[in-house]
Amino acid sequence: MTTFLHQGDLPDDLDLGPVVAVDSETMGLRFRRDPLCVVQLSSGDGHAHVVRLNRPAYDCPNLKRLMADPDVLKIFHFGRFDIGMIQLHLGVETRPVYCTKIASKLARTYTDRHGLKDVVRELAGVDLSKAQQSSDWGAAELSQAQLDYAASDVLYLHKVRDQLDMMLAREGRTELAKACFDFLPIRARLDLEGWDEIDVFAHS
Repeated sequence: MTTFLHQGDLPDDLDLGPVVAVDSETMGLRFRRDPLCVVQLSSGDGHAHVVRLNRPAYDCPNLKRLMADPDVLKIFHFGRFDIGMIQLHLGVETRPVYCTKIASKLARTYTDRHGLKDVVRELAGVDLSKAQQSSDWGAAELSQAQLDYAASDVLYLHKVRDQLDMMLAREGRTELAKACFDFLPIRARLDLEGWDEIDVFAHS
């Protein structure tokens, strides 16, 4: 496994294929307070590409183009947050998408443990370390520990997706999952517009 660090944007000649795992690192979990600092990606080949974004300009045309490319499926875990951050800071709507957390909740109804660490442990047989989750992602230089952590969040999503797809098909929930994925960018937009803690479908 190799982790490639890119400053500001993805290289012009990088082709990550038709299905790309994506995650992001921020300074916190509030959309308008905490900036987007890092986006990491993997094509499923065992390698990861970590982009340390240039703030506040976010001049990253290659990354933006990839996120908006209708021919490239982007795999997230809890994509609602990442898609919202990308929409807010990069100014593009990410489509099409697949969220392994949503898929897990629809397929793995025998458990309430749908965090990335639990899903990857069961479906990919890998025990992830989350030690760097709350580190300073806005630092001028990222540590090797941070790079390793960022990479681990995307390296196994292709395998997890494959396993979840089989479970969704087995339980007859493939189309339901796809409908949820299609709505996800709109759910992220609702978050950005102030409905982040409100269920607009609720009766009350």
